[in-house]
Amino acid sequence: MTTTAQILPSVIVMIFGTFLGSFLNVCIYRIPRHESIVWPSSRCPACAAHIAPYDNVPLVSFAVLRGRCRSCQARISLRYPLVEMANGLGYVFILARFGPGWPAAIYAALFSALLVITFIDLDHQIVPDVITLPGIPLGLLCAATVLPVGLLNSVLGLLLGGGLLWVLAWASPYLFGKEGMGGGDIKLLAMIGAFLGWRPTLLTLMVAALVGSVVGIGLISLKLLRRDQYIPFGPFLALGALISLFYYREIIGWYFGLLA
Repeated sequence: MTTTAQILPSVIVMIFGTFLGSFLNVCIYRIPRHESIVWPSSRCPACAAHIAPYDNVPLVSFAVLRGRCRSCQARISLRYPLVEMANGLGYVFILARFGPGWPAAIYAALFSALLVITFIDLDHQIVPDVITLPGIPLGLLCAATVLPVGLLNSVLGLLLGGGLLWVLAWASPYLFGKEGMGGGDIKLLAMIGAFLGWRPTLLTLMVAALVGSVVGIGLISLKLLRRDQYIPFGPFLALGALISLFYYREIIGWYFGLLA
């Protein structure tokens, strides 16, 4: 039987995750515009009116305001509550998967970073250096201290992740007649490798390539994308990283079970 003592930590983590998700929305909007994520306080993108604290409660305020700004009645993007909800649920899942402790806290920070990167890349086709470049040494430090990865494994993940995409980017003009991966994707997979190690990094790239190919072919088939158009690869790398983080052992066990 589930008790209050068992549910309460998840509720607390969910609430904390949604409030932090509100801040992530600020990061998603301001980082590509090179604006401060601290000042000024939250404002309506349409009319620049200051958003009062009672109108900035995650999920609740969106429902109360019916998805509109209190001042100008402009529509509030559904993305705002979706990011808040996703971050909260992600934190709950991390707690359930890894239990309380420093590894869970670090994976929660990585989850939020990947969430921000995903939406920025979808909107602007960039992976911001302000996240990935500090993330690489942070991943190495965490792997060497509290994560069950180890420094050597982390360094190999960094080199393999960044190296594979760098080689692909270098070879693409010769093999396909056009540019391949961008520098942001290279640094993103290097950061993922620093946090997860080299084996999950390989799985990350495999999942990203598979899902990205399926989505790309589907969009082309539906005539929503031309063959010469690019789709952001960062969201697929983020998805692959999360699948590797949560299910690496299960996937590898299933794969070798098939071989046996």
